[in-house]
Amino acid sequence: MNILNWIILIAGFCLMPAGVLWLCKKFSVLKKIGPVLILYGLGIIIGNTGLMPEQMPAAQELLSNAMVPLAIPLMLFGCTFNMKGARSQILALVTGMASVAIAIALGYLIFGRDIPEGAKVGGMLTGVYTGGTINLAALKTMLGVKEETYILINSYDILVSFLYLSFLLTVGIRVFRKILPNTVGQFTEKDEAAIKAEMEKENENPYEGLFTSKGLATAGKLLGLTVLIVGISAGVALVLPESAFMTIFILMLTTLGIGSSFIRKVHDMKYSYDIGMYFIYIFCIVVASMADLGELDFVGGIDLLGYLLFAVFGSLLLQVVFAKIFKIDSDMMVISSVTYINSPPFVPMMAAAMKNKDVLIPGLTIGVIGYAAGNYLGFLMSQLLGLL
Repeated sequence: MNILNWIILIAGFCLMPAGVLWLCKKFSVLKKIGPVLILYGLGIIIGNTGLMPEQMPAAQELLSNAMVPLAIPLMLFGCTFNMKGARSQILALVTGMASVAIAIALGYLIFGRDIPEGAKVGGMLTGVYTGGTINLAALKTMLGVKEETYILINSYDILVSFLYLSFLLTVGIRVFRKILPNTVGQFTEKDEAAIKAEMEKENENPYEGLFTSKGLATAGKLLGLTVLIVGISAGVALVLPESAFMTIFILMLTTLGIGSSFIRKVHDMKYSYDIGMYFIYIFCIVVASMADLGELDFVGGIDLLGYLLFAVFGSLLLQVVFAKIFKIDSDMMVISSVTYINSPPFVPMMAAAMKNKDVLIPGLTIGVIGYAAGNYLGFLMSQLLGLL
C-alpha cells in the first residue's frame, strides 16, 4: 500500500469539513443548505466518480469507525443536566419523549415491516428524534446499518423536518395556542435582546481561538480524556461476548461522557462540543462516500418516507393530546417537540418566533437530556421492534 496516498486520503477527508464550514460562513445560501447536507453531497460525488485510489476503502473504514466513538464523549462533556422548574417543563420532557416512542412504534407496524432493516431504522429514528445527528450516527454504528439506508434516512429527514418546521411557523403555533393552555406574558425588549444574543451564538465561529496556545492545550486535554474513555469503554466491551461489543462500547462511551460532564473542570472546558461535532462532519462525508449511488432507491424508499412523516407528525399530534390531558402550556409543548424533532440549535429561533423567553432554557435543557438518552432509547426501540 502506498502510505503517502493513504495519508493524503485521510487528510483530505479530515480537512474538507473545514472548507465547507468556511464556505457556509461566507455564503448565506450555503449556510441555509447547511454543512451536513453539503458534506453528504460531496461524499456521494467522491465515492461514485470511480477515480479514487485503491487505498480508499481502508481510509473510509478507519475514519468511519473512529469518528463516532471520539465524538460522543466530547459532545457530552459540556452538557448541563438541570431539570429544575415547573410541572409543565417536566411533563413536556416526559410526554414529548413518550410521543416520539409511541409514534415510531405505531409507524413500524404500518410502514416499518416493509422496509429493509426496519427495526434498526425505528431505533435510529428514535435516537435522532429524541436527540440529534450524533445519536443517529452512533446508532448507525451500533446497529450495523447499511450506508445506503443511513443516507436515505438523512435525505428524507431533511425534507420532513423542513415541512414540520414550516407548519409550526405558519399555522401551528397559533392553532396550538387556541386549543391548549397558554401563559405567554408580555415580551419586553430585554427578553428579545436575550433571545437575540442566544441566537447570535449560533452564528459565531465556534473554533475561533482553538489554534492559539491556550486553545490547543485545552483541545489536547479534551482529546486525552476522550481517548481514555474510548480505551476504558473498549476494554469493558471486550470482556463481553463479541456479538455485544459495539452495543456495550457505544453505551459505555455515552455513560462515561455523561459522568464526565459532572466534573466542573471538564464541563467548563471550551470547544468540546464543537470538536466533537467536527468529527461528526468527517463521519458524514466519509459515510456518504461509502454509499453506492446506484443502490440509493429513492422511489422504492416511499415506505421509509412514510415512516418518517408518520413519526414526526404523529409524535406532534400525540404531544398535543398529552398536553390537553395534562394541561401543559402550548408553547412548552411546541418547544419540546422542536427540541426533539429539529434538535436544540433550533430552540432560540423558535423561542423568538413565539416571542416567549420562558421556553428558551427549558427547551435547551430538554434537548441536552434528549442527547444523553437518545442512544439508550434508540437501541431499546430497535430490540423491541425486532420482536414484533
